[in-house]
Amino acid sequence: MKAILGKKIGMTQIFAESGEVVPVTVIEAGPEVVTQVKTVESDGYDAVQVGFEEQKPQRVNKPMTGHFEKSGAAPKKHLAEFRVEDGEVYELGQVITVADFEEGKKLDITGVSKGKGTQGNIKRNGHHRGPMTHGSKHKRLAGGLAGATYPSRVFPGNDGPGRMGRDTITVQNVVLVKVDTDRNLMLVKGAVPGGRGSLVKIRYAVKGQDDK
Repeated sequence: MKAILGKKIGMTQIFAESGEVVPVTVIEAGPEVVTQVKTVESDGYDAVQVGFEEQKPQRVNKPMTGHFEKSGAAPKKHLAEFRVEDGEVYELGQVITVADFEEGKKLDITGVSKGKGTQGNIKRNGHHRGPMTHGSKHKRLAGGLAGATYPSRVFPGNDGPGRMGRDTITVQNVVLVKVDTDRNLMLVKGAVPGGRGSLVKIRYAVKGQDDK
């Protein structure tokens, strides 16, 4: 599986051994606790549920309190589930930290992008604006969406104004530049979806591990 939950701290830059400046995203990852182990016999598939970031006990309802007590873990604010590969064994209460990840490996990171609210067709879809002179009254409005005679209607899925952002996005093959086990930090090359303090899911990349 090799997966962990983390919180995006922000971006900075570090120097590689070659002297090259590398832009990195700092992620506070783990420690996370295994709160449930699912198997084919009991649940129909193999997976493990993990909890990240402690929660006040009074903010957890009774069913979830009992759920955490089974694993012997303190209440957690975030829960996530990851599929388990063949041969991997996990136990209730097991702790997963950044020390389980190797520098130089490639990761797939999933996060929720920043919400932009309702935006027009130019910002949302990159449309061109109309002429700005000669009495034009069509500057940033959407252009013609359908023919006058045929098809005489707007097809579903046409680009237009609307809600922008807050989408679940996965960036693939992101290089893990540095691991700080003392502060539970992971430094990954480049940008990661989401704003500061947002939750991200980190796992070893499915493809591209041998590519440099």
